[in-house]
This record gives sequence, C-alpha cells and structure tokens, in this order.
Amino acid sequence: MSVERAVAALGASPDLNEGDLTWFTLPSRGARHAPWPDGLDPRLIATLQARGVERPYTHQARAVEHALAGRDQVIVTPTASGKTLCYTLPVLQSIIGDPASRALYLFPTKALAQDQLHELHELVGAAELDVRTFTYDGDTSPGARRAVRTAGHVVITNPDMLHSGILPHHTKWTRLFENLKYVVIDELHSYRGVFGSHVANVIRRLLRICRFYGSDPVFICCSATIANARELATTLLGREVEIVDESGAPQGERLVGLFNPPVVNRELGIRRGVVRSATDVAGVLQEHGLQTIVFAGSRTQVELMTQYLRERPGPKRAPNVPEPVRGYRSGYLPHERRAVEAGLRDGTVRTVVSTNALELGIDIGGLDAAVLAGFPGTVASTRQQMGRAGRSNAPSVTVMVAGSSPLDQYAVAHPDYLLGEAVESARINPDNALIAAEHVKCAVFELPLDDDERGLLGPAGEIALAALDEQGMVQQTRGRTYWTSEAYPAVEISLRTGPDQNVVIVEQGPPARVIGEIDRPSAMTLVHDEAIYLHDGRQYHVDRLDWEELKAYVRPVEVDYYTDANLAVDLRVLNEDEREGDSAAGQVAVTFLATIFKKIRLHTHENIGWGKIRLPQDDLHTDAFWHTLPEELVAAWTREEAEQALMGLGQLLAGVAPLLLMCDRGDLSLNVQVRAPHTRQPTIFLWERVPGGVGFSAQLLRERERLLRMARELVEGCACVHGCPGCVGPPAAPGDAVKARVLEVLAAGSRPAVVV
Repeated sequence: MSVERAVAALGASPDLNEGDLTWFTLPSRGARHAPWPDGLDPRLIATLQARGVERPYTHQARAVEHALAGRDQVIVTPTASGKTLCYTLPVLQSIIGDPASRALYLFPTKALAQDQLHELHELVGAAELDVRTFTYDGDTSPGARRAVRTAGHVVITNPDMLHSGILPHHTKWTRLFENLKYVVIDELHSYRGVFGSHVANVIRRLLRICRFYGSDPVFICCSATIANARELATTLLGREVEIVDESGAPQGERLVGLFNPPVVNRELGIRRGVVRSATDVAGVLQEHGLQTIVFAGSRTQVELMTQYLRERPGPKRAPNVPEPVRGYRSGYLPHERRAVEAGLRDGTVRTVVSTNALELGIDIGGLDAAVLAGFPGTVASTRQQMGRAGRSNAPSVTVMVAGSSPLDQYAVAHPDYLLGEAVESARINPDNALIAAEHVKCAVFELPLDDDERGLLGPAGEIALAALDEQGMVQQTRGRTYWTSEAYPAVEISLRTGPDQNVVIVEQGPPARVIGEIDRPSAMTLVHDEAIYLHDGRQYHVDRLDWEELKAYVRPVEVDYYTDANLAVDLRVLNEDEREGDSAAGQVAVTFLATIFKKIRLHTHENIGWGKIRLPQDDLHTDAFWHTLPEELVAAWTREEAEQALMGLGQLLAGVAPLLLMCDRGDLSLNVQVRAPHTRQPTIFLWERVPGGVGFSAQLLRERERLLRMARELVEGCACVHGCPGCVGPPAAPGDAVKARVLEVLAAGSRPAVVV
C-alpha cells in the first residue's frame, strides 16, 4: 500500500478520530553530487561505482578533502545521508598508502560498532584490500584480543572500552598508538551531559598517550543535526574543527502527523494513554502493509506494545514463517538483536518496537513508517527517529503520539519547535571537578605526569592531584607525579554513571539459559521476587532474585497482568550552598527503596493485586535545587490545598527543567515535602540522579527567573480549567483549583522566602 493510502486509513480509523491528528508535509529534495576528490586509489572508486555510488554527494567530497588534508572536522547531516563514506574513504586510503597506518573508531553502543564492522568488511572485501578490521569490546574473546592489538588496521570500539580496556594498557597497544592516523567519533550528539563530559576527559587522556608515542591523529566526528555541533566537537576534542553541514543527499517526501490523544476524563483533563494510542497508530500501518518502527519510551512499553501488536487481527502466520512483530531493547542478547536487524533488512520483520537503541545509525534498511510513542526529549532525537523511515527517494510517514507530560504537550502544540530550523545545543562540562578528578587518577596511572603537562588535565587537575597526594595515592618527585596506589582507577569509573555490574536473567531449565541482563537500579523494580518480567513479548515469572550473586531466576508463564513497582524516596539537605528568593541549591542525601509492587491487568490497566518487595536500600549523595511555597500564600490555604499546589508546581517544574537544561528527563527526579525539615515549609526538590551532581542544580538556581517564567507561560497557555497532566497534573478531585494556586505561587516566585 502507498504511504498516501496509509495516511488516509489513519484519518478514517475509528480508534483515532476522537483525537487531534494534524499533518505536515516535508518536501523532497534532489541529490547534489561532486567529483571524486584527488588522491583516492582507483580501486576504491571502482568498487564504490560497482556498488551504485557513481559520484559522492557534495558533503561527502568536502569531508574526504578535509580528512586527506589533515584537518579535524565534524560532519552534521541528516540520518541516512551517507556519513559513513566520509570517514571510510580517508581511512582506507591512508592504509593503502602506508600499511602500518592505524585508525580508531568510537561508537557509543556495541550494536552500532558491530553494524559498522559488517559494512566495512563488505567494502574491503569487494575492493580486495588487505585491511584487517576488528571490534574490541567486552564481547571480544581473550584469544582474539591479541590479534586486534597487533594486527588490527582499524580498531572499532566504544568510549567505555577505550577508557578501561585500552588506555590503561597502552603498552600492549604500541602499534596502534605509534601509527594512529585517524580517530572517528560517530553519533557526536549523543556525547552530552555527564556521558559527554566523561568522554571529553577520555579524549584528553588519549591525546596525551598519542603524544607519548609520537602520533597526532586527525579527528573525524559525525553528528545528527544540532545547533552547536562545532562548539561541541571543539569542547570534546580540545581543538578547533572544520564543519561540514550542507547535505547533498536526496530525501523523499515525508508526511509527519502529530497526534494528541483524546481527553478521556474532562473533569481531570486526563488523555488516553500513549501506549494504547501508539499501538492503534502502528496497528493501522501494520494492517496496511507498511514496514514500521515504533519508538517506545521504556523497556516495559516495548514489551507491552510488542504483545499488543501481535494480538491484533491479521493473516495467520505459517509455522515456518518468522514472527513479523519483534521487540528490540537493551537486555536482549546480541544474537537476538542481530536477528531483528537482519529481519528488518530482508523484510521478514514488518514491525519492530524499540527503545532509542535503534535511534542511532544501525543499518536496518529502508522502512516505510515511524511511530514515536511520546516526545523523545530532544528535537535532535525526534529527527533521528523520524529519519529511520524513508531512507531513499520514496515517501515516508511519521506519526508522533503525544503523552500527557508537559514536554509532550508543548511539543505537539508547537510544530515549529519540532520541524523548524532551530534545534537544541548539546552541552558538556569536561572541567566538572568530580568528573575531571576521576580521570586525573587514570591519567597518572597510565603515565607519570610531568609538571609541564598539568595543564592538559584541565582546571580541576591541580585540585585533584593535591587530594591524591594527601591520600597517599601519588608521589611527586623532581617535577613528576607517579601513581603509587595498588588501586586500578579506571575500573571504578563508569562513563555513563551506571553501576559496573548487571543482573543476569536466567530462564530455569532444564536446560537453564540466559535470556538477558539488566542494570542493578532497574532490577530493583523489574526483576524483584514475584515480578512479571517481559521479554520479546513473552512473560516470565521471577521466582527469585539473588541480589548477592546478581542473578534473577525466571520461568515462562501466560498470565493476564504485568507488575509495576514503587520506590520510596527520602531526601534530606546536607548543606545549602546558594540561595536566591524562594529557591536554593545545595547538597542532599537521597535514600530510595523498592517497597511494593502492583499487579496491573493487561489492556484495562486496572490494579488487581499487590505484594511487598524485600531488597536492601540504596543511598545517593548528590546536588539538588529546591523551591519553597511563599509563607503568605500557604498561611491562607488549608493543608490539603498546600499539598495540591506543592505537587502541581513540582510536576510542572520537573517537566519544564529539561527544556532549560537540555538534559534527559531521567537526569532529574522530583521529591516534595509538605513540611521540609530544612526549610520548615512546603518544598519542591529537583535532585540530580548522578552521584555528586553535575551542575544542573546550580544552573537552575542561576536561571530561576527563566525557569519560573517558562513554567508560568506553559500553565497560562494550557486549555484546561483546574489542571491536567499537560501542565500541573490532574487535581485530586473535580473542581480543585490546583492550576489557580500554582499560578499564585508563580506570580509570587520572585519574593524573598521567609524561613521559620
């Protein structure tokens, strides 16, 4: 079926006609080509022409010219515009000219690294070149690692492995570092916030080791469209870069629909759930033959929608035909993910439901449609997900289904924000004292530090070295600093601020088999005892979670419910660093504990039971921003009215803050206290989920006026009467004036707080 007929079917669907579905057309554009750059080996050109690439696009030719001339660069073009060729050609040309040459590829995920390995192998094989390419990650066998270190012309890895597995053992990688000509950093836009700040410090360490071995590699960065790609690349690398941002690749016409689900409870302003609505949209596309990718906001949503789409009516599948609806997320084993990717390319998988794991540039072929179950959090991610459909000149369709959060409602109400020219800027802070100090330890462990090198480690270097000296971990002698501790620092530092260990999920036999893995924080709420764990659309009952051994033992079941766990959070202020008006920022201690779980019936989502969770608590020392309700207002309200205003404003600020900070929604958590011990007033806390914090709280305090103004504009622009999930959350009872009270608080937000 054509895209146009599918769009008509969506408009006529009875499941969707009660909501608001608005369509926009992004016009097609033709290709712009350029001659092959001078200096390329004829075998490379002939091979590419045999594969259908007669001439490069204009941005490809310009990028190759920059690389061959030794200029660092960042390439910023849309999804599926052929960025891989921009770095593959100069790398292969370098190896052809000098077989001793080496290149290092950095990808943010293992899946993307494996995809690039396959693509590079195909090109090298077709050109009959002697270029040895290997991946080096946690899945690489011990026997293969030596071959990678000694014989690999191109080493494909991720920042985590570079940080903990390569740089600390650089003496085993002398051939790589002595002959390193190119470093490729793909998906640059994903290196933002805490992760990007860590990676910038890893690059500092990489360059220091390169200088030690006498090499000075050229950096080639690739990114999705962001507003400050050159600034981000410059900050990440610590050196100026060229920018290539005019794409010559063609693009087919794209139809974009923004769907706001109908309000199902007008008194409370509650809309139909995003899971059901996105399933309805994807179901129509699925029934009309479009190969579709659905992006879900969580692993649980992936599993629910996979199951729901499999249950929708359709032609009966023969026993030997593969399942056409598949899930895709972290926690699946590598061979499961590879099978889904292959099925998308050969067409046997017709619908895939994924987290943002498939947002990046993994080759999954040309899809017809994309469905976004909620706003992904940034415009850059939205456009990446949209770009997974329509990877040729053919037209494609994308539908974004809005959730009830303030972010989603703002995005669906402002199409120019999503589809216009302006996009966000990605921010990192390599000189964050806590992050940089960790990498100073790694740098001194890797090589003794000369006094004239201290500037290479950033402003936090001196403070970190002094602290390490006091702890007896380093020794400073005759202008050099040596590592003296027996500790191995890199293994204790996670670039993504997550735990070092995962919980392995074991399906009990006979025979027993591992079906997946999950990080420890998520394990508390997803694989506790008696949980229903969802995996690839199947249900498993968790018989036992062994917290000491990090293993969850499960068995397959067929039940009509899933489980949802609650976390109890306790927060107390340790130190107030700064204050302005009714707002402050400082250090807090957070304790969270999984307490109970609910059994939720499939489809109806009604609560049918509950149980207790018995796991140890986790503690976190971090930073927080807090805002108190003005005393004069609270004095005029009842306790219930104050509680409603407190929760309403808290949900509002938690929804607006990511737009201001350009962070992920999961980077901040909300805690409200009706009478906080520190302020003795109703207080809203937005606390950072990163140990020690990364500066979000201080930035919120510095820009508190802008934060409160944005929040007020969002509430005033919302069409609801008393409050809804798109602004301050639904009122506790019909007629409660939550929205009006929140507006009172915001109007008084600039007045000084009175602390009792």
